[in-house]
Amino acid sequence: MTFRIISLPPFRAVTSGVDTAFDFSENGILGKFNAFFSELSPRHQDNFTPRDFLYFDEEKGGMVWIYAMTDYFDTGGFKTVDFDGGLYATYYYKDGDDEENDRLYKQILDWIEKSDVFEVNKYRNHYPMGHIITPPEVIKAQGFAQMEAFVPIKLKEID
Repeated sequence: MTFRIISLPPFRAVTSGVDTAFDFSENGILGKFNAFFSELSPRHQDNFTPRDFLYFDEEKGGMVWIYAMTDYFDTGGFKTVDFDGGLYATYYYKDGDDEENDRLYKQILDWIEKSDVFEVNKYRNHYPMGHIITPPEVIKAQGFAQMEAFVPIKLKEID
């Protein structure tokens, strides 16, 4: 697989907070957060994607969802955080295909480890994350979504 290297800018984000129950139901933390940000409509000039990212907080043992905010959005009572941005190696797979995700994740980590240029850049609140890249109308038509996974990397310091 060919991996893509991208740069995400730093941004202010609203956050679901940590959900150790992994609850995407309508009454769960992640479900409520999804309903909140799904109703937001960025202005044309702010309508970039991706705006939302989901990641596993290794320290707290739960899922966290963040959404890039603008000055005119209300936070809906959710807390805000500063997202550091940075370089990411990405790949995509069919959402829900955990076996394929695991295979590709191991492959990308091996690729990074063998790289003369990059190394993994994980630290507190800076973990691998994912984003659904399929538009809602396509998900509805085909019955599935594609997830893009983002693995934080940085340039190796070369002496």
